[in-house]
Amino acid sequence: MQTAAASTGQASTGQYWTWRGHSIYYIRAGQPNFERPPLLLVHGFGASTDHWRKNIQGLSQEFEVWAIDLLGFGRSTKAAVDYGADLWRDQLQDFIASVIGRPVVLAGNSLGGYASLCLAAQRPDWAAGLVLLNPAGPFTETQLEAPAKPDPLREVLFNLSRQVMLLPLPSWLLFQYVRQKSVIRQTLEKVYLDKTAITDELIEDIYRPSCDPGAATVFAAVFKSPQGEKNDLLLSQLTCPLLMLWGEGDPWMSGRSRGARFRQHYPQLTEYYLQAGHCPHDEVPEQVNALIRDWMLNLANKPEAVNLA
Repeated sequence: MQTAAASTGQASTGQYWTWRGHSIYYIRAGQPNFERPPLLLVHGFGASTDHWRKNIQGLSQEFEVWAIDLLGFGRSTKAAVDYGADLWRDQLQDFIASVIGRPVVLAGNSLGGYASLCLAAQRPDWAAGLVLLNPAGPFTETQLEAPAKPDPLREVLFNLSRQVMLLPLPSWLLFQYVRQKSVIRQTLEKVYLDKTAITDELIEDIYRPSCDPGAATVFAAVFKSPQGEKNDLLLSQLTCPLLMLWGEGDPWMSGRSRGARFRQHYPQLTEYYLQAGHCPHDEVPEQVNALIRDWMLNLANKPEAVNLA
């Protein structure tokens, strides 16, 4: 596994790391401080390291900050592989072990939050702490949550539509639609409370990787990837400190109800609810940066609770 410098137009200089024969893009900022764990930022579906630029700038004054493009996203290779949480968990583990070289605090949004939870729960030696921002991932349905009378027709139609979308042509057509800049903007306007945070630069950051060779194949592969481990089982394996930051205006998930589920299975967590949508780190970065900063400094002052070695 090798690293190489990347030439990009963004403020932070990026690097490329070779993992399993694929090119993985990452950013490093700030100075190492062995009294504090590094911070590794993990983006959500369709996003990249670019989505963390406000947080990298704000947090690298006091911490060593890393951000990585998951395989299939951003500037990383759009490989034709089987995608899923296990793949990204292994990518994160190998990156921490090979490039960073010591346990980190993982901070993940949406899909990146779920991948980070998988790593922290299943590879605990590499997680000094975990920050989840509107994380994805399923919970085990309880008897109370299950529908009293399943609708067979609805289930058949759902399965049929999913099978159709797994076919190459419908999947390709859907990808061509959702990657349009106008559609990207419309989607963001649904999940951001503060519309002024939706800039042309943000649209371009999301659009640009969709033009890469293999991007449509990745979209189809992620769409058909199997459901991963349940959040409640992962939380039963988790041992590191957990900070949860919820954007309450997220239309894709109810922060309060999902937060209650996380708290039910991991009552020792710390949580905050913010006036933001699905991506609070980009919409209210000053608040998110301050909360992460104070929480991480508190971890550093309690070394008995964190693995820094």
